[in-house]
Amino acid sequence: MPLDLVSRAKPYARMEEYERNLGEMVAQLRNSSEAARRKCEVNLQLWLSNKRSLSPWGYSINHDPSRIPADLPEARCLCLGCVNPFTMQEDRSMVSVPVFSQVPVRRRLCPLPPRTGPCRQRAVMETIAVGCTCIF
Repeated sequence: MPLDLVSRAKPYARMEEYERNLGEMVAQLRNSSEAARRKCEVNLQLWLSNKRSLSPWGYSINHDPSRIPADLPEARCLCLGCVNPFTMQEDRSMVSVPVFSQVPVRRRLCPLPPRTGPCRQRAVMETIAVGCTCIF
């Protein structure tokens, strides 16, 4: 996007698009059979990078009702070790570990009883697993 358009764009419009994209990813996860698959294997026929990695990962839904969005897709490593590229078998002399990133979310802040009043929202960064990598 050209810089002059970025400066004129409403800041919340980008956040709304981001949250909509996350919602679509969560809906795809709910409608797929991926959650049932927990195999430690590389599939070179798939275009998805998470299934072609030597440290493959799948996704689960991280749910927190006090967060907006309440559901986030979160990576989970499918192997304890890593897939050896020569044998295509799991090698436990290496370790699959999650890779974390900070993602923007909003926290719902509501007054505790007996206080009454409206809930507020606060923008925060939350750490979430976005993939897996292999370490020795």
